Amino acid sequence: MKEYKYKINGNEYKVTVGDIDNNVAQIEVNGVPYKVELEEKAAAKPVVKTTRPAAAPRTAAGAPVISKPTTSGGANAVKSPLPGTILDLKVNVGDTVKRGQLVVILEAMKMENNINSPKDGVVKAIKVAKGDSVLEGTELIVIE
Repeated sequence: MKEYKYKINGNEYKVTVGDIDNNVAQIEVNGVPYKVELEEKAAAKPVVKTTRPAAAPRTAAGAPVISKPTTSGGANAVKSPLPGTILDLKVNVGDTVKRGQLVVILEAMKMENNINSPKDGVVKAIKVAKGDSVLEGTELIVIE
């Protein structure tokens, strides 16, 4: 038995739903019993859930930007270890960097990831800009 309280046009009703047998429900409203005939149930339609693809990442200006993995810098390139968004570039072209020095801050999965220089050298090229969305393996900086 299920009990419900309803307020209709300012009037309160206490409704108790009893047994349901052959589409006839035993209902009690404010202590007065009723037999309520229910409509036959229509065949249930299967629910098909579809997933929408995620929206393409966008720059601060609103344009979709995804840097594709490239191989022009080869072994001298610092590559993105995972997909994300460039939050900050800590070096400029021509800067001398030491191994382990912070060069890029990458946001991935709502966390800031520090990307450090894998070797000593001079920054020859910066292949991304602040706000760019990058894929795993995208070249970020070339150090020679």
